[in-house]
Amino acid sequence: MEIELVAEGLRFPEGPIAMQDGSVILTEIAGQRLTRITPDGRKETFAETGGGPNGAAIGPDGAVWVTNNGGSFDFQEINGLLIPGPTPPSHKGGYIQRIDPKTGKIDTVYDQCDGKPFNGPNDLVFDKSGGFWFTDHGCSTPEGRKHGALYYARADGSKVSRVREHMISPNGVGLSPDETVVYMADTMLGRLWAFDIVEPGVLAEPPPFQPGRVVCNLPGYQLLDSLAVEASGKVCVATIINGGITVFDPSGATEHFPFPDLLVTNICFGGPEMTTAWVTASGTGKLYRAKWPRPGLKLNFNA
Repeated sequence: MEIELVAEGLRFPEGPIAMQDGSVILTEIAGQRLTRITPDGRKETFAETGGGPNGAAIGPDGAVWVTNNGGSFDFQEINGLLIPGPTPPSHKGGYIQRIDPKTGKIDTVYDQCDGKPFNGPNDLVFDKSGGFWFTDHGCSTPEGRKHGALYYARADGSKVSRVREHMISPNGVGLSPDETVVYMADTMLGRLWAFDIVEPGVLAEPPPFQPGRVVCNLPGYQLLDSLAVEASGKVCVATIINGGITVFDPSGATEHFPFPDLLVTNICFGGPEMTTAWVTASGTGKLYRAKWPRPGLKLNFNA
């Protein structure tokens, strides 16, 4: 696969959104901001969010919605790579933000569920009804790890529910083309989960003693990050250590597309035929563009 470097000098880029004008809006977690990358690679600050903006998506209202981990990583420079380290003592939890693209106004829509603060919201995806699934990655403490969860929320701020909890390290989240399955990547397990959907925000009962169905566990030490879904239903998950994009067929078969970074963190699709892939290489702070062999799934909302 031929890849093209579009932008560099980014502070741990994530959450890319392919916009209709050909630009890409992405998060810079360590930079605490959202940045717009024009087709010629020029960088413009879109919003200063504070905390740790991680995932981003266009909502039904045309606003940019952000899963902000609240600064849950202490970043370190190691061998020329920017690496997310332990959670700093100053971390108080994360939140869901809404950014008005016309005024730049930033609102915190959710910061807790049932009185329990979020640990580190990570990624999100909107369904056809206008609600959104999002993951909480959890965070580290001196005594051990706080586990994460899968959530569902309404975009009007009226309701958020914890749908699956006590998950190790939830990260990427995406929907099957028919929206009957929500996929979730678990970073530390190198595992892609599938959860069957009964109705928006409601999951079917899982198999006994299991939170959901396992699509595949990657062999060896490979860590999974954020994801996007192809129009065919294959799930493209950014892969750390074995840097690149691992494509999971719902049957469990996989294929791997390498990119030049140990910390490849996300992918999104755009272009007239949805075959332009935008990939964030976070360790080196770069954004790549590639011609994907198959079209990506068009998201429900864009701007």
